[in-house]
Amino acid sequence: MKKSLVRDHLKLGFSLIEVMIVVVIIGILATLAYPRLERYLISSRQTEVKTNLIAIHTAQKIYHSSNRKYAASLNELGVEVPQGENAQYSYTLETDGNSFTVTATGNIDSDETKDVWTINQDKNLINVENDVTN
Repeated sequence: MKKSLVRDHLKLGFSLIEVMIVVVIIGILATLAYPRLERYLISSRQTEVKTNLIAIHTAQKIYHSSNRKYAASLNELGVEVPQGENAQYSYTLETDGNSFTVTATGNIDSDETKDVWTINQDKNLINVENDVTN
């Protein structure tokens, strides 16, 4: 009777082969899922920059309605956009008072190509250079 209890107790665990098969399967699934995750992260960064540019456009239109000219800097608009070393994009504003163009430049996938977006007073949002497809 003691021998059968020992055999039954040993059958409760997993063999090294079974554990290794599970690890290999998890590795294959992770390898297949990583490119999709990377595309999702890049897409979310581009969505963020488009949202920021539209917010700047809206702030410029409000500023123009009060001052009869467009703001010369982002600070005048009071729009909070991420800036500094941790920001994905840098924003520049060019204006002559009657029109404006805001350019956002970033490197979202750590290669040589930059991702460049612009928006103007007519709300033309253009992806000048796409870091994802280049």
